[in-house]
Amino acid sequence: MAEIIQKDGTWSFDGDAVRIVPGRDKGVALLRQTLGEVVVPLRALAGISYEPSRKAGRLRLRLRDGADPLLQVTGGRLPEASDPYRLTVESDRSGVAEYFVDEVRNALLLDQVDTGPVDTYLLPGPAVPIAVGAGDGTAAFDGDRVVLDWNWTTEEAKRSAGPREFRIADLRTVEWSPSKGLENGWLRFTLTGAPPAPAPKYDPHTVELFGFKKDPLMALVAAAVAVRMPHPAAPQEGPADAVAAPAELSPSAAPAEDHDALLRRLRELGDLHQVGVLTADEFAAAKQAVLRRF
Repeated sequence: MAEIIQKDGTWSFDGDAVRIVPGRDKGVALLRQTLGEVVVPLRALAGISYEPSRKAGRLRLRLRDGADPLLQVTGGRLPEASDPYRLTVESDRSGVAEYFVDEVRNALLLDQVDTGPVDTYLLPGPAVPIAVGAGDGTAAFDGDRVVLDWNWTTEEAKRSAGPREFRIADLRTVEWSPSKGLENGWLRFTLTGAPPAPAPKYDPHTVELFGFKKDPLMALVAAAVAVRMPHPAAPQEGPADAVAAPAELSPSAAPAEDHDALLRRLRELGDLHQVGVLTADEFAAAKQAVLRRF
């Protein structure tokens, strides 16, 4: 087994997965401390590199596009210090870092791992339940339901409407964007069939972020939700070639494409449960939410 231990964290590799444990040093970013241990299976890796420097080098993992829900929802916009796949390496441990890189690269070659994009998540995402307070509200997620609650900084009309609660089955997208310059960030949920969203300040399904320390933690909520939704790169089944005439449908019958979408969702939930992304309880709750829509 290859292992490198630093103040910034500990990485170990057993031939099948890279295990990442964040350090307890006060300089370790809050997101990495909150996310905790991450296990990256070999098949989720696209590469690894070590960047030497006079003072401190950096060890970096590169994951396959689409493999990790956190990287998917943040789209390369996480602050450098919050990146869980980066390890600061003291200069006198550069030899260990280079050995670690060689071990992982050799395993990728021997196992002939495909390093291209994937259409299903290969990491389980942050643990649930999870709740984060930042910006103008708090976002909580239990594996099935999202609850947004507001604080004193929230715009009056948005706050007066009270908390918002919705289920995974009702969501079309989840987005996280960091604050940049004078522009605030957000954690935005878009519900199926909802009209175009207003500005985050006024949107009752969006937490507005002001650029403070806890903002990146909202990305963990986004990732925990995203991993339980259909993967954005998953194959899409086209509508049926022939559509029944209206007279052949009963008044209560759902359109065929809606029925097919629900069946696809059930299959996706089954796949997520099989690979361990969803627990048995989470799978049962999500399955019931979908079945109610038939």
